[in-house]
Amino acid sequence: MILHMSPHAPALVSAAASLLFLHIGGASVGLVSGPVAMLAPKGGRLHRAAGNVFFAGMLVMSGIGATVAPFLPQRLSSVAGGVTFYLVVTAWMTVRRPPGQVGRAEVYVLALGLGVTALGLVLGGQAAMSPHGELDGLPYQAALVFGGLAAFGAVGDVRTIVRGGVSGAARVTRHLWRMCAAMLILMTSFAGQPKAQPAFLRGSSVLLLPTLAVAVGLVYWLVRVRFGRRVKAGAVVA
Repeated sequence: MILHMSPHAPALVSAAASLLFLHIGGASVGLVSGPVAMLAPKGGRLHRAAGNVFFAGMLVMSGIGATVAPFLPQRLSSVAGGVTFYLVVTAWMTVRRPPGQVGRAEVYVLALGLGVTALGLVLGGQAAMSPHGELDGLPYQAALVFGGLAAFGAVGDVRTIVRGGVSGAARVTRHLWRMCAAMLILMTSFAGQPKAQPAFLRGSSVLLLPTLAVAVGLVYWLVRVRFGRRVKAGAVVA
């Protein structure tokens, strides 16, 4: 999601055009650090360092995008920015919180997830009822997809709070899918923004490869985390 300043935007928003550079800078940091974190050995120093850099860059990118988008106007982009912010925060909190523990922060992020869900439903409904099924030039399906992703995350938050925290494979899985989902949103957004791409790559199907790679990586790590130990245990018994 790239923020384009409309010539009809309020003067205050136009004066804040410098936020665009922070938005792009955060996205650029995420594009570089995200793959490093995914490829690095899990739990190692490089993985943790790249993950922290990715976390900071994505917070800047998504926070600015979600806040400024309604004034452009690109209201549906607020849902994409909001769910990205929410996923990154909850993924980072999962590994920062000791296993099997929860606190007030989990309740706060649950409220954030529910808020993004509600925003997606409201804006998606407005877009769906419009003559062309769009809001600010964007299709209603986008809001429903991002709102649904936030709802899925919120359900996981409720389960975590009720259980008093997560540990083991469930903890790693929670961290993995949320970080990778945020990276998928970033990669997809970059692929759909010609102005943010080098001229020789514009319109090329090559831009879809990073998104596909992240999706494959997500599936690989989820399978390895959830079933890897079971396979090893079965081999030992055999």
